[in-house]
Amino acid sequence: MNTIIVGLQWGDEGKGKIVDYLTEGSDVVVRGQGGNNAGHTVIAKGTKYVLHLLPSGILWDAKKNVIGNGVVIDPVGLVQEIQRIESQGVSITPDKLLISDRAHVVLPFHKELDAAREAALGDQKIGTTKRGIGPAYADKVNRCGLRIADFLDREFTVQQITRRVAEANEILAKYDLTIFDADQVVEEVYTAFERLRPHVSNTIPLLHAAWKSGKTILFEGAQGTLLDIDFGTYPFVTSSNTTSGGSCTGTGLPPTAIQSVIGVCKAYTTRVGSGPFPTGDEGLSEYLHGLGREFGATTGRPRGCGWLDTVLLRFACMVNGVTGLAVTNVDGLDEYETLQICTSYDIDGAIHELPPADRKAWDRAVPIYETLPGWKSDTTACTSYEELPAQAKAYLTRLAELCGAPIAFVGVGPDRAQTLAV
Repeated sequence: MNTIIVGLQWGDEGKGKIVDYLTEGSDVVVRGQGGNNAGHTVIAKGTKYVLHLLPSGILWDAKKNVIGNGVVIDPVGLVQEIQRIESQGVSITPDKLLISDRAHVVLPFHKELDAAREAALGDQKIGTTKRGIGPAYADKVNRCGLRIADFLDREFTVQQITRRVAEANEILAKYDLTIFDADQVVEEVYTAFERLRPHVSNTIPLLHAAWKSGKTILFEGAQGTLLDIDFGTYPFVTSSNTTSGGSCTGTGLPPTAIQSVIGVCKAYTTRVGSGPFPTGDEGLSEYLHGLGREFGATTGRPRGCGWLDTVLLRFACMVNGVTGLAVTNVDGLDEYETLQICTSYDIDGAIHELPPADRKAWDRAVPIYETLPGWKSDTTACTSYEELPAQAKAYLTRLAELCGAPIAFVGVGPDRAQTLAV
Protein backbone atom coordinates (compact mmCIF):
# COMPACT_ATOMS: atom_id res chain seq x y z
CA MET A 1 0.00 0.00 0.00
CA ASN A 2 1.38 3.39 -1.02
CA THR A 3 0.66 6.16 1.48
CA ILE A 4 0.94 9.94 1.53
CA ILE A 5 1.74 11.56 4.87
CA VAL A 6 0.43 15.12 4.91
CA GLY A 7 0.27 17.82 7.59
CA LEU A 8 -3.21 19.13 8.34
CA GLN A 9 -2.25 22.32 10.19
CA TRP A 10 0.45 24.99 9.77
CA GLY A 11 3.27 22.43 9.77
CA ASP A 12 5.14 21.10 12.82
CA GLU A 13 2.48 18.41 13.33
CA GLY A 14 4.93 15.54 13.88
CA LYS A 15 4.97 14.17 10.32
CA GLY A 16 8.59 13.05 10.59
CA LYS A 17 7.76 10.78 13.49
CA ILE A 18 4.80 9.20 11.67
CA VAL A 19 6.90 8.70 8.53
CA ASP A 20 9.64 7.13 10.61
CA TYR A 21 7.09 4.84 12.28
CA LEU A 22 5.66 3.69 8.94
CA THR A 23 9.02 3.34 7.19
CA GLU A 24 9.61 -0.09 8.71
CA GLY A 25 6.88 -1.48 6.43
CA SER A 26 7.93 0.56 3.39
CA ASP A 27 10.53 0.11 0.68
CA VAL A 28 10.88 3.69 -0.58
CA VAL A 29 10.43 7.06 1.17
CA VAL A 30 10.10 10.10 -1.08
CA ARG A 31 9.91 13.87 -0.57
CA GLY A 32 7.95 15.75 -3.23
CA GLN A 33 7.89 19.45 -2.30
CA GLY A 34 9.33 22.17 -0.10
CA GLY A 35 12.96 22.68 0.78
CA ASN A 36 15.14 22.98 3.85
CA ASN A 37 12.58 25.31 5.40
CA ALA A 38 11.00 22.07 6.61
CA GLY A 39 12.18 20.59 9.88
CA HIS A 40 11.27 17.02 10.74
CA THR A 41 12.39 15.78 14.15
CA VAL A 42 12.68 12.06 14.79
CA ILE A 43 13.70 10.54 18.12
CA ALA A 44 14.72 6.89 17.86
CA LYS A 45 16.20 4.89 20.74
CA GLY A 46 16.87 8.12 22.62
CA THR A 47 18.76 9.80 19.76
CA LYS A 48 17.37 12.98 18.23
CA TYR A 49 17.68 13.55 14.50
CA VAL A 50 16.61 16.81 12.84
CA LEU A 51 16.05 16.49 9.10
CA HIS A 52 15.39 19.28 6.62
CA LEU A 53 15.86 17.97 3.07
CA LEU A 54 16.62 14.31 3.73
CA PRO A 55 13.56 12.02 3.84
CA SER A 56 12.96 10.59 7.31
CA GLY A 57 13.48 7.09 5.95
CA ILE A 58 17.21 7.83 5.75
CA LEU A 59 17.49 6.67 9.37
CA TRP A 60 16.62 3.10 8.35
CA ASP A 61 19.00 0.68 6.66
CA ALA A 62 17.99 -0.97 3.38
CA LYS A 63 15.41 1.71 2.51
CA LYS A 64 15.60 3.84 -0.61
CA ASN A 65 15.09 7.57 -0.11
CA VAL A 66 14.23 9.94 -2.93
CA ILE A 67 14.27 13.74 -3.10
CA GLY A 68 11.78 14.33 -5.89
CA ASN A 69 11.49 16.86 -8.69
CA GLY A 70 9.12 19.12 -6.75
CA VAL A 71 11.66 19.86 -4.00
CA VAL A 72 13.88 22.94 -4.18
CA ILE A 73 17.37 21.92 -3.08
CA ASP A 74 20.01 24.06 -1.40
CA PRO A 75 23.12 22.03 -2.39
CA VAL A 76 25.30 23.56 0.32
CA GLY A 77 22.64 23.00 2.99
CA LEU A 78 22.03 19.42 1.85
CA VAL A 79 25.73 18.54 2.01
CA GLN A 80 25.93 19.98 5.52
CA GLU A 81 22.87 17.99 6.54
CA ILE A 82 24.32 14.77 5.12
CA GLN A 83 27.57 15.35 7.01
CA ARG A 84 25.69 16.04 10.26
CA ILE A 85 23.51 12.93 9.99
CA GLU A 86 26.51 10.79 9.02
CA SER A 87 28.31 12.07 12.12
CA GLN A 88 25.43 10.55 14.13
CA GLY A 89 26.26 7.13 12.71
CA VAL A 90 23.81 7.00 9.79
CA SER A 91 25.13 5.68 6.47
CA ILE A 92 24.09 7.71 3.40
CA THR A 93 25.17 6.03 0.16
CA PRO A 94 24.21 6.77 -3.48
CA ASP A 95 22.10 3.62 -3.42
CA LYS A 96 20.26 4.76 -0.30
CA LEU A 97 19.67 8.41 -1.32
CA LEU A 98 18.64 9.49 -4.81
CA ILE A 99 18.14 13.08 -5.95
CA SER A 100 15.95 14.01 -8.92
CA ASP A 101 17.80 15.67 -11.78
CA ARG A 102 14.64 17.77 -12.34
CA ALA A 103 14.66 19.36 -8.87
CA HIS A 104 15.28 23.11 -8.83
CA VAL A 105 18.23 24.62 -6.97
CA VAL A 106 18.25 27.21 -4.19
CA LEU A 107 21.24 29.50 -4.76
CA PRO A 108 22.92 31.61 -2.05
CA PHE A 109 21.40 34.88 -3.29
CA HIS A 110 17.89 33.43 -3.04
CA LYS A 111 18.18 33.64 0.76
CA GLU A 112 19.01 37.33 0.65
CA LEU A 113 16.18 37.94 -1.81
CA ASP A 114 13.93 36.28 0.75
CA ALA A 115 15.14 38.79 3.35
CA ALA A 116 14.66 41.68 0.90
CA ARG A 117 11.08 40.62 0.25
CA GLU A 118 10.33 40.49 3.98
CA ALA A 119 11.92 43.93 4.45
CA ALA A 120 9.78 45.35 1.65
CA LEU A 121 6.59 43.99 3.25
CA GLY A 122 7.30 45.69 6.58
CA ASP A 123 4.38 45.13 8.98
CA GLN A 124 2.78 42.78 6.43
CA LYS A 125 5.72 40.38 6.35
CA ILE A 126 4.96 36.69 5.87
CA GLY A 127 7.37 35.41 8.51
CA THR A 128 9.40 33.15 6.23
CA THR A 129 12.37 31.10 7.40
CA LYS A 130 14.56 33.10 4.95
CA ARG A 131 15.94 29.91 3.45
CA GLY A 132 15.39 31.19 -0.11
CA ILE A 133 12.51 28.83 -0.81
CA GLY A 134 10.06 31.42 -2.15
CA PRO A 135 12.55 33.09 -4.52
CA ALA A 136 13.69 29.68 -5.81
CA TYR A 137 10.11 28.65 -6.57
CA ALA A 138 9.53 32.09 -8.13
CA ASP A 139 12.47 31.50 -10.48
CA LYS A 140 10.99 28.09 -11.31
CA VAL A 141 7.63 29.61 -12.24
CA ASN A 142 9.30 32.52 -14.06
CA ARG A 143 11.25 29.92 -16.07
CA CYS A 144 14.64 31.30 -15.12
CA GLY A 145 15.55 28.76 -12.46
CA LEU A 146 18.34 26.20 -12.53
CA ARG A 147 17.71 22.49 -12.11
CA ILE A 148 20.07 19.85 -10.80
CA ALA A 149 20.53 18.51 -14.35
CA ASP A 150 21.76 21.91 -15.52
CA PHE A 151 24.85 21.56 -13.34
CA LEU A 152 26.06 18.77 -15.60
CA ASP A 153 26.75 21.52 -18.18
CA ARG A 154 29.10 23.84 -16.30
CA GLU A 155 29.49 26.44 -19.06
CA PHE A 156 25.74 26.94 -19.37
CA THR A 157 25.22 27.03 -15.60
CA VAL A 158 27.99 29.58 -15.02
CA GLN A 159 26.39 31.87 -17.62
CA GLN A 160 23.00 31.56 -15.95
CA ILE A 161 24.34 32.12 -12.43
CA THR A 162 26.33 35.16 -13.56
CA ARG A 163 23.22 36.71 -15.10
CA ARG A 164 21.00 35.95 -12.10
CA VAL A 165 23.57 37.26 -9.60
CA ALA A 166 23.68 40.59 -11.45
CA GLU A 167 19.88 40.83 -11.38
CA ALA A 168 19.72 39.87 -7.71
CA ASN A 169 22.41 42.38 -6.72
CA GLU A 170 20.36 45.24 -8.14
CA ILE A 171 17.50 44.33 -5.78
CA LEU A 172 19.72 43.62 -2.77
CA ALA A 173 21.53 46.95 -3.08
CA LYS A 174 18.26 48.78 -2.51
CA TYR A 175 17.95 47.18 0.95
CA ASP A 176 21.64 47.33 1.93
CA LEU A 177 21.80 43.55 1.91
CA THR A 178 24.69 41.27 0.97
CA ILE A 179 25.97 41.68 -2.60
CA PHE A 180 27.21 38.50 -4.26
CA ASP A 181 30.23 37.71 -6.40
CA ALA A 182 29.24 35.36 -9.22
CA ASP A 183 32.54 33.47 -9.20
CA GLN A 184 32.24 32.79 -5.47
CA VAL A 185 28.65 31.59 -5.87
CA VAL A 186 29.71 29.23 -8.66
CA GLU A 187 32.60 27.85 -6.59
CA GLU A 188 30.49 27.34 -3.47
CA VAL A 189 27.60 25.66 -5.24
CA TYR A 190 29.72 23.49 -7.52
CA THR A 191 31.79 22.23 -4.60
CA ALA A 192 28.56 21.05 -3.01
CA PHE A 193 27.22 19.65 -6.28
CA GLU A 194 30.29 17.47 -6.76
CA ARG A 195 29.57 15.90 -3.37
CA LEU A 196 25.96 15.25 -4.44
CA ARG A 197 26.68 14.14 -8.03
CA PRO A 198 26.74 10.37 -7.26
CA HIS A 199 23.20 10.64 -5.86
CA VAL A 200 21.70 12.40 -8.90
CA SER A 201 19.50 10.44 -11.29
CA ASN A 202 16.22 10.42 -13.17
CA THR A 203 14.12 9.28 -10.21
CA ILE A 204 10.81 9.05 -12.07
CA PRO A 205 11.36 5.66 -13.78
CA LEU A 206 12.87 4.33 -10.55
CA LEU A 207 9.69 5.24 -8.64
CA HIS A 208 7.47 3.82 -11.37
CA ALA A 209 9.45 0.57 -11.36
CA ALA A 210 9.03 0.35 -7.58
CA TRP A 211 5.28 0.95 -7.90
CA LYS A 212 4.77 -1.55 -10.73
CA SER A 213 6.78 -4.24 -8.93
CA GLY A 214 4.57 -3.96 -5.84
CA LYS A 215 7.01 -2.21 -3.54
CA THR A 216 5.56 0.04 -0.83
CA ILE A 217 6.16 3.76 -1.28
CA LEU A 218 5.77 6.32 1.49
CA PHE A 219 5.38 9.98 0.49
CA GLU A 220 6.66 12.42 3.11
CA GLY A 221 4.90 15.78 2.97
CA ALA A 222 6.54 18.93 4.30
CA GLN A 223 4.93 21.94 6.00
CA GLY A 224 1.13 21.62 6.27
CA THR A 225 -2.16 22.12 4.45
CA LEU A 226 -2.74 25.58 5.89
CA LEU A 227 0.56 26.67 4.30
CA ASP A 228 -0.42 25.38 0.84
CA ILE A 229 -0.07 28.06 -1.85
CA ASP A 230 -3.68 27.43 -2.99
CA PHE A 231 -5.52 26.13 0.07
CA GLY A 232 -3.66 27.77 2.95
CA THR A 233 -4.27 31.03 4.80
CA TYR A 234 -3.08 33.13 1.87
CA PRO A 235 -0.86 35.16 1.70
CA PHE A 236 0.71 33.71 4.86
CA VAL A 237 1.67 30.50 3.10
CA THR A 238 4.68 28.72 1.65
CA SER A 239 5.48 28.57 -2.08
CA SER A 240 4.51 25.00 -2.92
CA ASN A 241 1.51 22.68 -2.85
CA THR A 242 1.78 21.05 0.55
CA THR A 243 -1.41 19.01 0.12
CA SER A 244 -1.60 15.39 -1.05
CA GLY A 245 -1.77 16.40 -4.72
CA GLY A 246 1.69 17.92 -4.42
CA SER A 247 3.09 14.48 -3.66
CA CYS A 248 2.10 13.34 -7.15
CA THR A 249 3.24 16.38 -9.13
CA GLY A 250 6.41 16.53 -7.04
CA THR A 251 7.49 12.94 -7.69
CA GLY A 252 6.11 11.96 -11.10
CA LEU A 253 3.82 9.25 -9.74
CA PRO A 254 0.12 9.46 -10.66
CA PRO A 255 -2.87 9.57 -8.27
CA THR A 256 -3.65 5.96 -9.21
CA ALA A 257 -0.47 4.92 -7.39
CA ILE A 258 -1.87 6.08 -4.04
CA GLN A 259 -4.00 3.90 -1.76
CA SER A 260 -4.13 5.93 1.46
CA VAL A 261 -3.59 9.42 2.84
CA ILE A 262 -2.65 9.81 6.49
CA GLY A 263 -3.32 13.32 7.79
CA VAL A 264 -1.16 14.34 10.74
CA CYS A 265 -2.34 16.88 13.32
CA LYS A 266 -1.55 17.77 16.88
CA ALA A 267 -4.15 17.35 19.61
CA TYR A 268 -4.10 21.15 19.73
CA THR A 269 -3.05 23.79 17.19
CA THR A 270 0.26 25.61 16.66
CA ARG A 271 1.72 28.01 14.15
CA VAL A 272 4.95 29.94 13.58
CA GLY A 273 5.21 33.25 11.78
CA SER A 274 2.58 35.74 10.74
CA GLY A 275 -1.03 35.18 9.78
CA PRO A 276 -4.44 34.34 11.28
CA PHE A 277 -4.75 32.07 14.29
CA PRO A 278 -8.36 32.17 15.59
CA THR A 279 -7.87 29.67 18.44
CA GLY A 280 -4.50 31.00 19.61
CA ASP A 281 -4.34 31.02 23.40
CA GLU A 282 -1.63 32.75 25.41
CA GLY A 283 -2.16 30.57 28.47
CA LEU A 284 -1.80 27.34 26.54
CA SER A 285 1.28 28.73 24.76
CA GLU A 286 2.96 29.64 28.05
CA TYR A 287 2.12 26.25 29.54
CA LEU A 288 3.58 24.26 26.63
CA HIS A 289 6.66 26.49 26.35
CA GLY A 290 7.18 26.00 30.06
CA LEU A 291 7.34 22.26 29.41
CA GLY A 292 10.10 22.91 26.87
CA ARG A 293 7.75 22.11 23.98
CA GLU A 294 6.78 23.88 20.78
CA PHE A 295 9.96 25.45 19.50
CA GLY A 296 10.62 25.25 15.75
CA ALA A 297 13.04 22.56 14.53
CA THR A 298 14.21 24.83 11.70
CA THR A 299 14.24 28.28 13.31
CA GLY A 300 14.10 27.62 17.06
CA ARG A 301 11.29 30.17 17.24
CA PRO A 302 8.60 29.55 19.86
CA ARG A 303 5.38 28.43 18.23
CA GLY A 304 2.08 30.08 19.01
CA CYS A 305 -0.25 27.51 20.58
CA GLY A 306 -4.02 27.29 20.71
CA TRP A 307 -6.98 24.97 21.09
CA LEU A 308 -7.81 22.37 18.47
CA ASP A 309 -9.45 23.99 15.43
CA THR A 310 -11.65 21.51 13.56
CA VAL A 311 -12.85 24.17 11.10
CA LEU A 312 -9.36 24.04 9.64
CA LEU A 313 -8.96 20.28 10.09
CA ARG A 314 -12.30 19.57 8.42
CA PHE A 315 -11.20 21.53 5.37
CA ALA A 316 -7.76 19.91 5.37
CA CYS A 317 -9.27 16.41 5.45
CA MET A 318 -11.51 17.41 2.56
CA VAL A 319 -8.86 18.73 0.17
CA ASN A 320 -6.37 15.96 0.97
CA GLY A 321 -8.78 13.04 0.81
CA VAL A 322 -7.63 11.86 4.24
CA THR A 323 -8.31 8.18 4.92
CA GLY A 324 -6.89 8.17 8.45
CA LEU A 325 -5.78 10.64 11.13
CA ALA A 326 -2.53 10.54 13.08
CA VAL A 327 -3.02 12.70 16.19
CA THR A 328 0.26 13.62 17.88
CA ASN A 329 1.20 15.37 21.13
CA VAL A 330 -1.81 14.04 23.02
CA ASP A 331 0.45 13.98 26.08
CA GLY A 332 0.78 17.76 25.87
CA LEU A 333 -2.77 18.04 27.23
CA ASP A 334 -2.30 15.52 30.07
CA GLU A 335 -2.54 18.08 32.87
CA TYR A 336 -5.58 20.04 31.68
CA GLU A 337 -8.85 19.85 33.64
CA THR A 338 -11.02 20.84 30.69
CA LEU A 339 -10.30 21.11 26.97
CA GLN A 340 -11.81 23.17 24.20
CA ILE A 341 -12.42 22.24 20.58
CA CYS A 342 -13.34 24.87 18.02
CA THR A 343 -16.25 23.52 15.94
CA SER A 344 -17.09 26.60 13.82
CA TYR A 345 -16.48 30.33 13.39
CA ASP A 346 -18.88 33.20 13.86
CA ILE A 347 -18.09 35.78 11.18
CA ASP A 348 -20.38 38.81 11.28
CA GLY A 349 -23.18 36.71 12.77
CA ALA A 350 -22.92 33.90 10.20
CA ILE A 351 -21.71 30.45 11.25
CA HIS A 352 -18.86 29.03 9.15
CA GLU A 353 -17.85 25.38 9.33
CA LEU A 354 -15.10 25.87 6.74
CA PRO A 355 -12.38 28.54 6.59
CA PRO A 356 -13.02 31.70 4.54
CA ALA A 357 -11.08 32.68 1.41
CA ASP A 358 -11.52 36.40 2.17
CA ARG A 359 -8.30 37.36 3.98
CA LYS A 360 -10.03 40.19 5.86
CA ALA A 361 -12.68 37.84 7.24
CA TRP A 362 -10.04 36.21 9.44
CA ASP A 363 -9.87 39.38 11.53
CA ARG A 364 -13.55 38.98 12.36
CA ALA A 365 -13.62 35.20 12.90
CA VAL A 366 -14.71 34.32 16.44
CA PRO A 367 -14.20 30.65 17.35
CA ILE A 368 -17.18 28.74 18.73
CA TYR A 369 -16.00 26.18 21.26
CA GLU A 370 -17.20 22.89 22.63
CA THR A 371 -15.84 21.97 26.07
CA LEU A 372 -14.73 18.44 26.92
CA PRO A 373 -13.29 16.99 30.13
CA GLY A 374 -9.54 16.44 30.34
CA TRP A 375 -7.98 13.23 31.60
CA LYS A 376 -5.52 14.57 34.18
CA SER A 377 -3.19 11.58 33.90
CA ASP A 378 0.09 10.63 32.25
CA THR A 379 -0.39 9.08 28.80
CA THR A 380 3.30 8.77 27.89
CA ALA A 381 3.59 5.24 29.29
CA CYS A 382 0.60 3.91 27.34
CA THR A 383 1.66 1.15 24.96
CA SER A 384 -1.69 0.66 23.20
CA TYR A 385 -4.72 2.73 22.28
CA GLU A 386 -6.81 0.72 24.71
CA GLU A 387 -4.62 1.87 27.62
CA LEU A 388 -5.46 5.54 27.05
CA PRO A 389 -7.72 7.16 29.65
CA ALA A 390 -11.43 7.08 28.75
CA GLN A 391 -11.56 10.90 28.48
CA ALA A 392 -8.61 10.91 26.07
CA LYS A 393 -10.32 8.36 23.84
CA ALA A 394 -13.53 10.42 24.01
CA TYR A 395 -11.61 13.52 22.96
CA LEU A 396 -10.10 11.67 20.00
CA THR A 397 -13.47 10.20 19.02
CA ARG A 398 -15.01 13.68 18.98
CA LEU A 399 -12.08 15.00 16.95
CA ALA A 400 -12.64 12.27 14.36
CA GLU A 401 -16.38 12.98 14.20
CA LEU A 402 -15.82 16.68 13.60
CA CYS A 403 -13.15 16.07 10.95
CA GLY A 404 -14.93 13.29 9.11
CA ALA A 405 -11.98 10.87 9.18
CA PRO A 406 -11.11 7.95 11.50
CA ILE A 407 -8.21 7.91 13.95
CA ALA A 408 -5.36 5.70 12.69
CA PHE A 409 -2.46 6.58 15.01
CA VAL A 410 -1.99 8.42 18.30
CA GLY A 411 1.25 9.97 19.53
CA VAL A 412 1.88 10.14 23.28
CA GLY A 413 5.51 11.24 23.28
CA PRO A 414 8.41 12.03 20.95
CA ASP A 415 9.99 8.58 20.71
CA ARG A 416 9.28 6.16 17.88
CA ALA A 417 7.88 3.67 20.41
CA GLN A 418 5.34 6.21 21.68
CA THR A 419 3.13 5.83 18.61
CA LEU A 420 -0.06 3.83 19.10
CA ALA A 421 -1.85 2.17 16.20
CA VAL A 422 -5.63 2.21 16.49
